[in-house]
Amino acid sequence: MLKTLQNAFRVKEVRQKLLFTFAMLVVIRIGSQLPIPGVKTDFFAELFSGQSNDAFGFFNTITGGSFTNLSVFALSITPYITSSIIMQLLTIAIPKLEEMQRDGEEGRKKIQEYTRYLTVGLALMQSAAMAIGFGGQGLLLEFTAPSVIVTIAAMTAGSAMLMWIGERITEHGVGNGISIVLLFNILSTIPSDMISLYERFVQGRPIGAAVVSVVIIVAIIAAIVVFVIILQDAKRIIPVQYSKKMQGRKMVGGQSANIPLKVNTAGVIPVIFASSLMSFPVVISEFLKVDPLSVPGHILRALNSSSWFRPEAPIYSVGVLIYIGLVVVFAYFYTSITFNPLEIANNMKKAGGFIPGIRPGKPTSDYLSGILTYIIFIGACGLVIVCLIPIIASGVFNINRLSFGGTSLIIIAGVILETIKAIEAQLLVRNYRGFLND
Repeated sequence: MLKTLQNAFRVKEVRQKLLFTFAMLVVIRIGSQLPIPGVKTDFFAELFSGQSNDAFGFFNTITGGSFTNLSVFALSITPYITSSIIMQLLTIAIPKLEEMQRDGEEGRKKIQEYTRYLTVGLALMQSAAMAIGFGGQGLLLEFTAPSVIVTIAAMTAGSAMLMWIGERITEHGVGNGISIVLLFNILSTIPSDMISLYERFVQGRPIGAAVVSVVIIVAIIAAIVVFVIILQDAKRIIPVQYSKKMQGRKMVGGQSANIPLKVNTAGVIPVIFASSLMSFPVVISEFLKVDPLSVPGHILRALNSSSWFRPEAPIYSVGVLIYIGLVVVFAYFYTSITFNPLEIANNMKKAGGFIPGIRPGKPTSDYLSGILTYIIFIGACGLVIVCLIPIIASGVFNINRLSFGGTSLIIIAGVILETIKAIEAQLLVRNYRGFLND
């Protein structure tokens, strides 16, 4: 990775793209410190400190702490991520959108345009819900119509600007701009997590015990990172052979290829879906002021991941079974709508391709579906392991949820690997151009 970056800075074109990306990230951090006019900037920080509920914990992580600081970038790019997922689902459900996606670059641009409109709409809804729902509880210094409008406008504009910055990074920088923004937000919260770990396991302890604690923490984090990288890169390679065809007086074709089926086909989406679904009732209970000692209160506590694996109340850990089930179900669901074995089998058949030992057409589709069935389960189990380790540590040792745990680590590893590959591709293209010019 370091060698790739060194080579990138030697090439003027790639160096300019890297510097442009860095400049955009600086703009993001400046915006993350600009408070929204007329709001109590520590409102959510105080709300979270007085509760064990961490329903908004991951949301605050992916906003780079902007959410609890209530800056103009408080919503970050979460509306864009949600709208992208919605559009992806609608593309499967609505034939016109599916046809548009197959139209090539023009169709994709149209879908991207719809995604932007949906992003602004979702940002408007989320900011309105926050300004109105929490405005009377102390979020706004003055709960008046002008204050609500200003708050909604500032948060919506901030989210739209981040979307614009992400697209500019994609166009003029390196890698996927939205992913880079998300990665940078998560990385920006890591220093505070390191301080929390230091205060919990190192501060005030004898030197020997402190050193052992540091070694154990580093070893666990390193092991999780390596496991995540393996999970992200793991593939099942399906060999494909193309039959020879007569074109004119020559035989063409006969090449060998392969279909790489990722073990973690759905990426981090199943975890986000499962966490969101379980957090939704907990979030609603905050508005309704549900009594924590009532029956609904106990059920909600079981759904709250901050209550799991607590030695003083092990009964609430039953909620982890629901969480595991949801992750597995969403892994299969998301893969089923993004990967169509029958379509791939038909395309292979039209191109004269076949899997050795498997007949073309439906047998090939059934073969791919069978392989997907068990590699998706393996990927889902890997996601569960990565996400549960930080949750178990938080419950057993009574520490706050860490930004580099579970979902965040999967995002960090995936985006870094994707960005490094994008830089290598830029260098490769530049080398080819240089060879052709010579």
